[in-house]
Amino acid sequence: MDVSSTIASQIKKWSLDKSKKRLFQNFFSLSALQASNYIFALITLPYLVRVLGPEKYGLIAFAQAFTGYFQILTEYGFNLSATRQVAIHRENKDKLNQIFSTVMLIKLGLLVLSSILLTILVFSISKFIQQWPIYYLTFGMVLAQTLFPVWLFQGMESMKYITLVNVLSRFIFTVLVFIVIRSEADYLMVPLLNFLGMLVGALISLYVVFKVFRIRFIFPHYHEIIFQLKEGWHIFISTVAISLYTVSNSFILGIFTNNTIVGYYSAAERIIKAIQALITPISQSIYPFISNLIQQSKETAIRFISKVLKVIGISSFLFSLFIFLFAPFIVKLVLGNQFYPSVVVLRILSFLPFIILISNILGIQTMLNFGYQKPFSRIIISASLINIVLLFILTPLFSLVGTASSVLVSELFVTISMYIFLRKQHIHLIHIEPFKVVSRDTR
Repeated sequence: MDVSSTIASQIKKWSLDKSKKRLFQNFFSLSALQASNYIFALITLPYLVRVLGPEKYGLIAFAQAFTGYFQILTEYGFNLSATRQVAIHRENKDKLNQIFSTVMLIKLGLLVLSSILLTILVFSISKFIQQWPIYYLTFGMVLAQTLFPVWLFQGMESMKYITLVNVLSRFIFTVLVFIVIRSEADYLMVPLLNFLGMLVGALISLYVVFKVFRIRFIFPHYHEIIFQLKEGWHIFISTVAISLYTVSNSFILGIFTNNTIVGYYSAAERIIKAIQALITPISQSIYPFISNLIQQSKETAIRFISKVLKVIGISSFLFSLFIFLFAPFIVKLVLGNQFYPSVVVLRILSFLPFIILISNILGIQTMLNFGYQKPFSRIIISASLINIVLLFILTPLFSLVGTASSVLVSELFVTISMYIFLRKQHIHLIHIEPFKVVSRDTR
């Protein structure tokens, strides 16, 4: 082997080692972040559901589901499309300035559009007019999310900043919850405190962007705006479709029933999301890593994804099994006796952490990184349509049980469809050894 080949080999090895080190740093940062979020949620959820009761807690959940549509609109798929671009161009400061400026300008424009749509809907529908303050206070989280460029930190693989900022904002919110919210009449303070906590985090993150990363805002050209809109389009459509079987569940349940029923469902769903959050850091930290790895070797990327799939599959299945077996105990401990109807919902949704995290690896980590945006969108859209049809059939008949069942069926459809698609593309992430019959000589 000549000298140049040896040097090239060493540089490649050093680069890969450096990438792996950054990957583990991001993983541990995200793990710390999710662990803190889980702890803070575990502290505040039992307190809030007991102080506010099912009816007011359900109203808050309904308002969050409603404004969740505006969060999806302002996000516009940039959490994946812009993250991928930043991961590829993070050594090019001029390109980073361009990406940051264009994405933020689009997001601010979508925020203005969202505020106009919110006003029109709130003051034209009687159900919303009666509680109009809570929708505007909850909308504050859309503003804070718009200003918080999480996608930039993920693409730069510098999640330690996000961790510090989020832990700080969550701590502020948690402390204020116990100080300010003392009775059911204080329910409006919940979205207000949520907004203030997120806003503090967003402002600190922007300080880091401009002072630490030295990113500059430059007014983008028209063609750059069009490019970013096109890049995020398929992911945006997929996210909208996903919302039809995530955000829409509480919203449609609230349309057919009442805030108390929504409270039972949302409380159980919140527990499931808290469990999911413990494993989510793996998914968030490996997305930009896989984006870079594919540029070097697709075979190496597939092997890496396959290993991650096994780890996530086993760990998330154990979490799901634990929830199913101990659902009555979990509900009593976390929510209290008045939320006993949440037990059946928790059991139906118990295997969602396992199903969703597997579909995340198959869909987001593999299909999107390998350029299968359109098939990914078709699967998600199909699942959303299935969920909506099931919601309108099962929710009026079986209330929150029907809603939970619709979600479970839709998520199963997504995971199975993605697995079948990847097999057809000869991307085998799950290797099953064939059963071999060993014959014995009986003579």
